[in-house]
Amino acid sequence: METIALQHILNDSAWQLHSQPQVVVLGHFDGLHTGHIHVIERGLAYSREHNIPLGVMTFHPHPKYVFGRQGYERYLTPLAEKERQLAKLGVDFMYVVNFDLDFARISPQQFVEALCKLKAQHVVCGFDYRFGFQGAGTAESLRDIGKDCFTVDIVEPFDDKGQKVSSTRIRACLDDGDMVQANHLLGRPYTITGTVIHGEKRGRAIGFPTANVDPAEPYYIPRLGVYAVRVQVRGETYDGVLSIGLKPTFHSHILAPIIEAHLFDFDADIYDETLSVSLIAYLRSEKKFNGIQELIEQITRDAEDARAILRG
Repeated sequence: METIALQHILNDSAWQLHSQPQVVVLGHFDGLHTGHIHVIERGLAYSREHNIPLGVMTFHPHPKYVFGRQGYERYLTPLAEKERQLAKLGVDFMYVVNFDLDFARISPQQFVEALCKLKAQHVVCGFDYRFGFQGAGTAESLRDIGKDCFTVDIVEPFDDKGQKVSSTRIRACLDDGDMVQANHLLGRPYTITGTVIHGEKRGRAIGFPTANVDPAEPYYIPRLGVYAVRVQVRGETYDGVLSIGLKPTFHSHILAPIIEAHLFDFDADIYDETLSVSLIAYLRSEKKFNGIQELIEQITRDAEDARAILRG
């Protein structure tokens, strides 16, 4: 899959440089959840039937972040994660449109003209897709404005038990530590990828060595606490427990959550290596312990609980 950065539609030759008959699927796609996959698969089906490439057009930064919404500086699927997931689906191009206030001011007509520059033959979007200044363009108007350039497939709502599958809903699940529901809506475990960095090495001193994970990108951080996880490193998968927290037993001044993974039956040196942590289940909230022995006893119980969940 090729990733193509596109700047402002009125002066960026890249829109024409990459023009060819193709399917273009539109959306922000933060999370690439089951609803998003449903839309993209419609594009894939058309692409295969007509033997033309498939492009997925996404927007970065998140439009809600550009308009000042708190929390949207972090993503369920940051760009690199989005690339990995789209490549797995068989997408040919990921178009990353730079979303800024200038782009937000373009008219629906101008956006359609940009799609015509790409020689979009067929465009796919969700039923609630909006585009252009103040969201004036709708899925139906996309079809009307672009009728001389491309056909449009408007994908019906994708519900889960009567509720719309949405990135907002998944974020709320992560805030609650509801990994079962979050992962169900995503269609896969929520995963954070990062580099192993040096920490305080307290875990090793008490018999539970941990890998401190520095996220590679601005992932949305779920509820603080302890999780049962599966960790991929060096091409292998290990069960373990993960702590996301401020370490109140040892500190009172930490502002940003620290992410630490203890891998079961693993004791290799993996500093500076990349690992991916998939959150399977929330075990408990973060606690402040009265002493090291109390902490050791709790971690032992956490490990037992995690092993039981991951075996099941």
